[in-house]
Amino acid sequence: MPKVVANGSHGPAPQDDCKGASRGRSWGLLVTAGVGGTLVALYGVVLPFVTPALRRVCLPFVPATSTQIQNVLKMLENRSGSLVDIGSGDGRIVIAAAKMGFKAVGYELNPWLVWYSRYRAWRDGVHHNTRFFISDLWKMPQLEKKLEEELECNARIIACRFPFPCWIPDHSTGEGIDTVWAYDLKHSRGCETKRLEISPETKS
Repeated sequence: MPKVVANGSHGPAPQDDCKGASRGRSWGLLVTAGVGGTLVALYGVVLPFVTPALRRVCLPFVPATSTQIQNVLKMLENRSGSLVDIGSGDGRIVIAAAKMGFKAVGYELNPWLVWYSRYRAWRDGVHHNTRFFISDLWKMPQLEKKLEEELECNARIIACRFPFPCWIPDHSTGEGIDTVWAYDLKHSRGCETKRLEISPETKS
């Protein structure tokens, strides 16, 4: 009589296959979500730094050098009061001016740089004399005209790296990218006193 021998090994159960496939899909979704979230975060961080370079006038963020800061402070010697930095970047010039006793305000398009500037001002102990706002320089039409009409007659305007094309500077110092130009409004118009009003778009 033939004997029937039972084989002890069995093929994989269908339920085990389904569980393995389900776990594989779950890991795939997690990896995809992680990569997607990382790319979105990088986009959010990088975009404010790249956008200025894509404008009609390319003005990407370039940190002020220590020499440039010293040249600016040299132009502020024997002066006091308020200082406004339009395009303040990471706040180096604003903070340096605050350490000299100025009430300094910075306007900057990049929100990451604004938040970092506030942190640096707090870290350096001058946050009581500084303020930073998110604001777009390019939404201020005819900047030279606005400054001439609204600044006090004893104001001094200092340009870094890029001089005003229609103005003749009263003073300049430095070389190359560290050059700064100073423009005294009392030499270009009468002494009518007006207040500079640059309204920040966002205070966050």
